[in-house]
Amino acid sequence: MAALVLSVGGRQSFRSLGLCGRIFYRNMSSSYLVDSKDAKYEFLRDLGLQSVNDGVFNGKWGGRGEVVTSICPANNKPIAQVRTASPEDYQETIKASQEAWQVWADLPVPKRGEIVRQIGDALRRYLDPLGRLVSIEMGKIVPEGIGEVQEYVDICDYAVGLSRMIDGKVFPSERPNHALLECYNPLGVVGVISAFNFPCAVYGWNSAIAMTCGNTVLWKGAPSTPLVSVAITRIVQRVLETNGLPGAICSLVQGGTDVGKLMAADERISLLSFTGSTAVGRQVALDVQSRFGRFLLELGGNNAILVDADADVTMVVRAALFACVGTAGQRCTTTRRLVLHESLHDQVVAGLAKAYAQVRIGDPLDDGTLYGPMHSQQGVEAYKKAVAEAVEQGGKIEYGGKVLEREGNYVEPTIITGLAHDAPVVQKETFAPIVYVLKTSSMDEAIRWNNEVKQGLSSSIFTQNLGTIFKWLGPKGSDCGIVNVNIPTSGAEIGGAFGGEKHTGGGRESGSDAWKQYMRRSTCTINYGTELPLAQGIKFE
Repeated sequence: MAALVLSVGGRQSFRSLGLCGRIFYRNMSSSYLVDSKDAKYEFLRDLGLQSVNDGVFNGKWGGRGEVVTSICPANNKPIAQVRTASPEDYQETIKASQEAWQVWADLPVPKRGEIVRQIGDALRRYLDPLGRLVSIEMGKIVPEGIGEVQEYVDICDYAVGLSRMIDGKVFPSERPNHALLECYNPLGVVGVISAFNFPCAVYGWNSAIAMTCGNTVLWKGAPSTPLVSVAITRIVQRVLETNGLPGAICSLVQGGTDVGKLMAADERISLLSFTGSTAVGRQVALDVQSRFGRFLLELGGNNAILVDADADVTMVVRAALFACVGTAGQRCTTTRRLVLHESLHDQVVAGLAKAYAQVRIGDPLDDGTLYGPMHSQQGVEAYKKAVAEAVEQGGKIEYGGKVLEREGNYVEPTIITGLAHDAPVVQKETFAPIVYVLKTSSMDEAIRWNNEVKQGLSSSIFTQNLGTIFKWLGPKGSDCGIVNVNIPTSGAEIGGAFGGEKHTGGGRESGSDAWKQYMRRSTCTINYGTELPLAQGIKFE
């Protein structure tokens, strides 16, 4: 199968490839960043984006729903528009996805892996412009945006290997001339609803594995990052169609809550993967369970770093800086609680405040910027509310605490001390760059505090004590899905299963044996003899 190679004048471009979809010409001013003559935004056109873009793909591009405008959080200027899915578009797309499955499921697994390999290679060629698109639309800095696309590339590489390794089992049968097997087969259509904070990687985790397992994928990206969804789908479309395969193997229905509800209620979607808030995830789980469907939830995280008396303070400060400030506190694995042994408390707080003061705040597209904006004004309001609540509940602002007076959705990264471990504001997740620093007298106490919140996504401990490390990893240690030692709570690798416990949802994506969630398991007994013995020695004669 031919690999995909796209090059136009030394740059990657969709404009000459006929992949821009249907264009809606309107009498509108060229106020969109996609139309800007500033070279800073040229990558938008290199990705084939226009002032108005179709947000539905099911083998052909379209969209008869609401036209939404994507806003750059760094300056609140419009980037471009996307026409979303209507209910009719959704019905057409799910049918196309089912039809495409009839073709896709017949391919041998290694052949499916080859297609996923080509998708990874195509993404590699667009690593920089796609990373910049993630940056301008979500608000994270360019290195993080590129890193997110690299995650998609990495999981494609992983899925290629998986395509040669999906296994079953052979068990000893108690009956003569019988074989007892365990087999895995694809589910059918897998739905993916992704969130604004990782508009590319989460889809990649799900789609690369789901495709290798033999499923088709129906994607609804976050309503506020529709351009990332459109650009990625175009790249995947090109790979599929170059290989003579239906584009609807990877379909797109960009839209809002209405589309998400259709997906949750649709029995044709065998598995629905949802990434978002705990409140919405709870409703998704109820809706999918009511039809006896499968769901995979990646929800909130009130993550903690625990610091023992023997920890390396310099290492702790460096780790906490990125874990608290990276992506402006908008990672599900962001550190929100820092539990410090009382002997190191003041030293770590002073070091962290000094490090915060050196963080370069600016436009995420600019070189050297380390900290960008909140994704939306809603996030800014949540930040303001949490800071006010923390102060009201006895907290002391050691650094930050204010909204920055500049264009865009910028707030100061914030450190707050003096709160009780069970203060209401500490017990809830605020999706913002606020860390609550707690003082503890022992690691046993710190572990209890780690586990007392409702979420159970990521956790970390900094210590040199082997006994403490193994307790932390054991049955009376952290109750999270990610349990780290001497590294921060954020920055998970694709090789391990990603997900959490309790109100985080219990789902697992990416590596390890997460692939099993995308397949159905069958126990198969084969009689290759001429007798019919029953199990457990039962006689029925």
